[in-house]
Order: sequence, then structure tokens, then C-alpha cells
Amino acid sequence: MYTREIQAPRSSPIENGIPLQGTWNRAFENVNLLDVQRPYPYPLPRWVRERRIKEWESFSVQSDKIMFEAFLCDLKLFQIIQILLYNKEDGEKFSFSKLMFSRGLKLPNSLANASVICHSSRFFFRIHNWLDAGTVKLDVNIKESRYHAPLTAQLAFNLDKRDTTPMAVSLGFTERRSMYAFKTHVPVRGDIVFGKKHTKLKQNTSSGIFTDYKGFFPYRMKTIICRATGFDNEGRRFGFHIAENQTRETDADNENALWVDGKLTPLPPVRITINEGPDFQWVVQDVEGMVDLTFTPKLQNLNETRLILTSIDLNAPIGHYEGAFVSADGEQIQVRSILGVGEIFYLRV
Repeated sequence: MYTREIQAPRSSPIENGIPLQGTWNRAFENVNLLDVQRPYPYPLPRWVRERRIKEWESFSVQSDKIMFEAFLCDLKLFQIIQILLYNKEDGEKFSFSKLMFSRGLKLPNSLANASVICHSSRFFFRIHNWLDAGTVKLDVNIKESRYHAPLTAQLAFNLDKRDTTPMAVSLGFTERRSMYAFKTHVPVRGDIVFGKKHTKLKQNTSSGIFTDYKGFFPYRMKTIICRATGFDNEGRRFGFHIAENQTRETDADNENALWVDGKLTPLPPVRITINEGPDFQWVVQDVEGMVDLTFTPKLQNLNETRLILTSIDLNAPIGHYEGAFVSADGEQIQVRSILGVGEIFYLRV
């Protein structure tokens, strides 16, 4: 069965100007990719190197009534906010996407205690990363328009290390160009109000996945992500976040993770096969026999942006996962019609 070394925590994924590769069970104190010496074979000024770094934070939440997704991506030239709310009871979907050109916006290098705020006359979006207090908070307020009702969300992700084991990875595209990712699956509490519908999220019945990404991603970047969170058939808090990306040496280290009642299982590299297009069944498998899933899209969620020399395609359908995992303990975990998201993320920037 696949195993992976979980290294001792350290302050940074960069040492003597060279990015490390590995897997850790704690967030780094500071992630500043500008500390990498000559990430490109030719010398570039600091401001050019900074603009080659892409970074984002995402939030996935589920209760028995709703699915909520939020995403803030900083591509330096511009930023993207995307929000999705899906009501499981009546099938109603709300989606919101915003493209911004804010030079002052910057995601923090540390999750210890830092905030990022985006706002306009029509919306407010704030993330407070506060690992020192074992929490990450998200506040969203979108005003009513002729196209949709108002939305307000106040969510708190419980990142207490006694409840769950997170995963941090540093993975290489080349010797000097790398990506960093932090992922965790945790209880969530808070409130979501959409129009006149109020959904209260309680920690014992709501789960969420929080991710933080930074990297010298390729100019033509493509990542396919499969994720779901909730409770398994035995009532245990359950979630996974799997990706097929462009990093090298994925057998030694990758960003694939499974959580059952807070216990982390690092997963092997996977192949995500989409033969007939994203509207049809996806197959997610590995060669170790630890991941065997199918994803059947139910509701499409597509965002396309075209600018000069730049394009963004984010196709993130909602659907159901079926299949099985094998945990680090050797337990076979059945996945039966668990609602989740499949995501094809293509950037040319």
C-alpha cells in the first residue's frame, strides 16, 4: 500500500534559496516564493517574478441542506472571486463571479493571523486566517440585484489541531519553480442567508475543506480537482481533495488527501479520466488500489474570461461521487452518492 513520509514541521518551504519538496502536517510559518533564488534560468527583476506567482484560497462547505463554495484567486494582473450556493432540498443554485483589477490586494504569506478584504458598492468579501487561534473565518455580503436575491455568509472553520490533521506540500515543476498547498478538512459553524432563507451551520453537522495555494505555475496551467466533504455512511466526518496537476515526481509527494474523523491519509497520484467531456462521467483511479471513484456531474457551473493574451476557464460542476478509498489503516471506505465538486481549472496568464 502507498505510504509517504510526513516530515517534521519547519518555518518555510524554501531553504538557502531553493524550494524544498515534501509533505508536512502543519502549515509553514511563512511562504514567500520570492525567497527562491533565480526561479527562471535568466535573471528577472523582483516585480516581474512577483507577477509570475499565482495564488488562491478556497472554501468548500456542506451541511444536510446546502453546499457552499467560495474562491479568491490573485493572478497579479487581476483577481477573481467566485461564489456558489446550492440548496440540496429544492435544487436552487446561486452563482456569483467578479473580476477585479486591484493592485493593493495580496493574499498573506502566513496563515497565523492575517486578513484580506475585497469590496465594492455591490459586494464585500473578507478572509481572516487565524491559525494562532485555530480558525479561519469567511465573511461574504452580496447585495440584491435584478438577477439574484441578496446573500450573506459568515463562516468559521475550526482548525484546532486536536480535531484534525492538515496537510502541507511543496511540489516542484522544475528545480527552482514550485507550488505550495495547504489543505484541511474541519468542522464549520456559521450562518448563510440567501433572500429570505436562513441556514444555520452547526459544527456537529457541517464540514468544510479549506485550501491555500501559491506557486510559480506554468503560463499554461491546467489542474483537475475532485473534492467532497460531509459524513460517511457510519456518521464519521469525511472528506477528500484530489488533484491531477503538472508537478513532477508525484509518486514521492503530491497534494492528494483523505480525511476520516480528522485523521489524514496522504493518497497516491491519480489519473482523472474524462473521455466524453466534463458533462459526462469522470473516472478517478490510482495504481495502488487506494482510490477508485466515479464522478457524475449533475449541475454545471462554468466561468470563462478572455482578455488580451490571457484566458481563464473554470468548469466546476456539482455531482455525485461513487466508489471506495483505502485509508492509511487499511480500511476500505465506501463512497455512496456523496455530493461534491469536480473542477477543471485552466489558466493562460
